[in-house]
Amino acid sequence: MTAVSRRSLLPMQGHTRGNRSAATCHYKCGDACLKQEASTSTSPPFAAVAAAALSRRGFLAGVGAAGLVAGAGSSVFGAMPAAAVPNGKGGQPGGDGLAHVSSSFAFAPIAAVAATVDQLNVPEGFYWHPIISWGDAVVAGAPAFDLDAQSAEAQEMQFGYNNDYLAILQERWNWRSAVLVANHEYTNENLMYPGFVDEASLTVEQLRTSMAAHGMSVVKLHREDRTGPWNPEPSPLNRRITALSTRFRVSGPAAGSDLLKTSADPEGRTVIGTLNNCAGGTTPWGTVLSGEENFDQYFRGDPLGDPRNRDTYGLVGEDGSAGDGRFWWKVDQRFDVVAEPNEINRFGWVVEVDPHDPTSTPRKHTALGRFKHEGAGTSLAADGRVVVYMGDDTADQHLYKFVSKNPYRGGTSAWARARGADLLEEGDLHVARFSAEGDPSSDHDGTGEWIPLTRDGASAVPGMTLEEVLVFTRAAAAAVGATPMDRPEDVERNPVNGKVYLACTNNSRKAAPNPANPRAMNRFGHVVEITEDHDDAAATTFSWTLVLVCGDPADPTTHFAGYPKELVSPISCPDNLTFDDQGGLWLTTDGAPGSIGSNDALHYVPLAGPERGHVQQFLSVPTGGECTGPWVDLDGGSVFVNVQHPGETDESRVDAPASLFPYDGTNRTPRPSVVQVFRP
Repeated sequence: MTAVSRRSLLPMQGHTRGNRSAATCHYKCGDACLKQEASTSTSPPFAAVAAAALSRRGFLAGVGAAGLVAGAGSSVFGAMPAAAVPNGKGGQPGGDGLAHVSSSFAFAPIAAVAATVDQLNVPEGFYWHPIISWGDAVVAGAPAFDLDAQSAEAQEMQFGYNNDYLAILQERWNWRSAVLVANHEYTNENLMYPGFVDEASLTVEQLRTSMAAHGMSVVKLHREDRTGPWNPEPSPLNRRITALSTRFRVSGPAAGSDLLKTSADPEGRTVIGTLNNCAGGTTPWGTVLSGEENFDQYFRGDPLGDPRNRDTYGLVGEDGSAGDGRFWWKVDQRFDVVAEPNEINRFGWVVEVDPHDPTSTPRKHTALGRFKHEGAGTSLAADGRVVVYMGDDTADQHLYKFVSKNPYRGGTSAWARARGADLLEEGDLHVARFSAEGDPSSDHDGTGEWIPLTRDGASAVPGMTLEEVLVFTRAAAAAVGATPMDRPEDVERNPVNGKVYLACTNNSRKAAPNPANPRAMNRFGHVVEITEDHDDAAATTFSWTLVLVCGDPADPTTHFAGYPKELVSPISCPDNLTFDDQGGLWLTTDGAPGSIGSNDALHYVPLAGPERGHVQQFLSVPTGGECTGPWVDLDGGSVFVNVQHPGETDESRVDAPASLFPYDGTNRTPRPSVVQVFRP
């Protein structure tokens, strides 16, 4: 239940790129910060819009708009120690010191933990339990994990690497049973293979093993009591979906397009594999959506190739060079853009998997657009149509919304799941434009509109065909003047209050603010609260406010929905989010070590009443790790997270690891894991 070994480390070595270590920047996003990923939108960046709105509203008295756009040289933007909130000191003022999430779930907020500490910390009275880790068996017949005898064949039967999105789908009629679905975003070869030198030196079998470690896992779980630990069990449902061998059906308007045809797939309707799967979403009909994010890093580039990929999606560096990617072209030439120029167009989509049918063929939904998807938050419009909210997780990219043509009729049967997937094949794709305009007396900082990119099965962007809009969606969004955002990541609609919440992680490269992105050189990130007009997810207009402007509470430019700063936990670089059944917001972070000096964490934030904006830290992950995929089950008394890339520091190797998470006493290298936190 608890860690059997813990150790402190020396300060991390090496430089940082923005808030991330060089190792994270390289392995997670393919050195995206060293590339030009063009956004040619004519709209002002979100930070400029936010600054105007906040200045008009007198937001942050005594600081004003000037403070909100402080330059990188300002002392409040330095990497400072986090302001600690001791256990039991972050709760309701004058109360018992607890965060009361519901009538049955409360916790004592923990203090921020220094980024050098290799430890998973949870509130007093809670325990943590690794449900499944990289290399554990998923499919029947999988061999036991052996660090020195890895193979692609074994990895295709074992839990993959760097799990990001997480869903725990419980059976209503059987509380002992659930299905776990997890994404596997990317691999850290330096922490996987003993004797690692560099990526160019990896053997073909090691490359194939890394490909098999990407994708998704479906795992049946069981437990012995309603509030106890979950554990994997053998089941026909158990399944690995990988970048190496799984077939996907291309759905929607771009299926069969010339832009998706390759020598191996002249019809442009079948793709092998999914990769860099980041966040996701769970549909009303019981399937799981997964967003393909930094797909460009897997391809050997072509400096003379299609500029719509070469420039807009960062396929080349700032010096115009095209790299070798992850060297997957040594395994399969489809990852060489010169040999197969269209293969790259077959990645960057939202994929859908039916975890209840292991024989089903996953789909890639082209109607939802192609970009670097963080996730796909699903909701229903007033008339029953399906709405999917999506962020493009790159600096100065955009927020999107898809609205299906037809309504969801209900149900989670096999027929309903297939019918639900069909709903995502037809509909209209929109992109957001934010404005500072609005009623000064309102509770909102501005307004906005959803600009159509497709309408009634046709392009709504002058000069672009429907297929071009869907395959090169970034160019379409820029052409219609969408608002550039500070790395729009996870975005979901709150099932209790109906508002939409967008986590903007950071944007260290941005020189000027805009209305909904209030800081230049934004190292700390913020959270935008969006209210759809008439509380209808299909609305074409909305209002918005900044509910959190993150950072150390001592920083005068921070804002926590008006809650007293001296009572909140420090939070930086919000990333994934979810809601409990009371409407409370749970936020993970990605970049706190490089911005406020603490390990990444999971925070709880009430959104209503006198506690609105009261950020309270629930847990922190080990050094070098990222907290992802939050899933909250208040009835079961459990909170689930993924501990992604533990030990990912610039100097860490298998032979000299910076972490030994999950501390089982035999680890020679850290193993990304799904963790359950519960009170026995």
